[in-house]
Amino acid sequence: MPETPKRPELGKTLNRRFFARSVHDVAPDLIGATLLFNGVGGIIVEVEAYHHTDPAAHSYRGPTLRNQVMFGPPGYLYVYRSYGIHWCMNFVCEKEGSASAILLRAIKPTHGLAAMRRRRGMDDEHALCSGPGKLCEALAVTRDHNGLALDEAPFAFYARPRKVEVVVGVRIGITKAADLPWRYGLKGSKYLSKPFPNAVSKNP
Repeated sequence: MPETPKRPELGKTLNRRFFARSVHDVAPDLIGATLLFNGVGGIIVEVEAYHHTDPAAHSYRGPTLRNQVMFGPPGYLYVYRSYGIHWCMNFVCEKEGSASAILLRAIKPTHGLAAMRRRRGMDDEHALCSGPGKLCEALAVTRDHNGLALDEAPFAFYARPRKVEVVVGVRIGITKAADLPWRYGLKGSKYLSKPFPNAVSKNP
């Protein structure tokens, strides 16, 4: 029978002001934070930063119907479909008009495991949320939730209660600007989407 992880100690509640900073400051600060959606979720262990000057960012060529949330104020959810199959969730950062965001890549499930296992059709807790599409399926996040504020229901966001060691590496699954070290993860986590080869630690 799979082991049920203990619920973490929750830090202070995060609000939209937390995201009103550079994506390169927000991204590592998210590692170790807890995200809940309708009471289901866990500890963030992996994210990727995307800046509007970055050719891999959806906002690079300007606003469209698909990416318009990215050009709005910080602290809102941007959801898109990847390869026509999976939903991916992103947190809009920086000042309004910057159109920069952070992709949530993996979490360690701690709340609502029964719901996540049912939605994913599996028991292995390490694989429940080990990728952008997997975690959206586990949390039941879809395009219907695009544009929601991250500091209002059904979201609950909590800062990490203590310091953690963050590792940095290149982003995954892109061809443009693939050499930029804008992927951040929790060192030693068993819940990552992929390991961090030759990763460099970053002081949080």
